[in-house]
Amino acid sequence: MTSLTMQDIDSVAIEKIRVAAGDKAKIIVARNEHEVITAAPEADIIFGRITEEIFAATTKLKWVHASTAGADAYLFESFASSNALLSGDKGLVGSHLAETAFGLLLALTRRIDHAILDGPESWNHRVDYRQQEFELEGLTMGIVGFGGTGRAIAKRAHAFGMKCIAVDRDPVEASLEIPDVWDLRKLDDLLAESDVIACGLPLTPETRNFFNTEVFEKMKTTAILINVTRGECVDGDALVLAIDNKQIYAAGLDVVPQEPLSPNHPLWTTRNIVMTPHTAGASQLRIGRNVDRFCRNIQHFKDGEKLEGAIDKALGY
Repeated sequence: MTSLTMQDIDSVAIEKIRVAAGDKAKIIVARNEHEVITAAPEADIIFGRITEEIFAATTKLKWVHASTAGADAYLFESFASSNALLSGDKGLVGSHLAETAFGLLLALTRRIDHAILDGPESWNHRVDYRQQEFELEGLTMGIVGFGGTGRAIAKRAHAFGMKCIAVDRDPVEASLEIPDVWDLRKLDDLLAESDVIACGLPLTPETRNFFNTEVFEKMKTTAILINVTRGECVDGDALVLAIDNKQIYAAGLDVVPQEPLSPNHPLWTTRNIVMTPHTAGASQLRIGRNVDRFCRNIQHFKDGEKLEGAIDKALGY
């Protein structure tokens, strides 16, 4: 099923899927929801994004392989409580999300944001910009949620000469940049030490409004928050107040709590907030990576093995 994250699927990708699925498999490419609902009753597997209406039309669905990394949109009650498996491209999107994270971060630290907004007047403010700019080298990058995106951010932060620390609710594998991933009991230590804090969290009931007034009060007054995963993990109103009251310095956001964001929301006009419109998920390599994973997963599925990018529906990631 084509979607925003898989706008088209070419003949090469379809042939890869055909080879992986075998000669007896029937492959249907659905380009809108009506076509998906029409095909749903005979579908054993759906590769793409589903809705409650699509799921209600299925009769023998065994597995959904998502064209997205986040699982929250799929976990409506009927599907979440079903026996159908769920996997996706989580862990494969970190590189391009991390690039946007650093684009937003550099826009703030090098005052690129103000220069663009000020346009022709920017030359008259160059002394102000220079007084506000600072380097990332030697600063501390704190990552909350050390999954694929967090790891990709750490790799880039390390290349900029930053010290990297991270916390995660689960015991996760360390990395070259972060040899010791802390558990959430050390969250306050991370908040106090970090010059930049990157949100690497999925959206679950636990993480909704995770970054709130209480968390902002524990951060450095010079700290920058970066969020390229899920907007609902940040309390937008609390973020505006924290920046206005100089509890933290700035924020770079690719995602916001309500999308699309109201034109009247103060996130648009708060001077030290830069935003992109949930575009970090785009990459010319994304579809190919996920198609390759889907093809490998077809064999895992046939063999009764664990799927790559498997999502625990109870946990929500």
